[in-house]
Amino acid sequence: MDKRWIVAVLAAVPLGGCITVDPPDKPIDINLNVKIEQEVLVRLDQEVDALIADNPEAFPTEPEDVPDEPPGAGE
Repeated sequence: MDKRWIVAVLAAVPLGGCITVDPPDKPIDINLNVKIEQEVLVRLDQEVDALIADNPEAFPTEPEDVPDEPPGAGE
């Protein structure tokens, strides 16, 4: 096992000068919009839940009696 490793290293040494790595001309652009949108939606959802819990009269859970026709519709 050690001999194979030594042979592989010695075989790769002459090839080391043939390989070049050039940096890209433009910066690498990583798009993270999906993660940011998810965080905003979760944060907004938590704020809405807190708003509903703090103002139960503004957001009733039971529907109120609603007339069948809007006012002035039968005139």
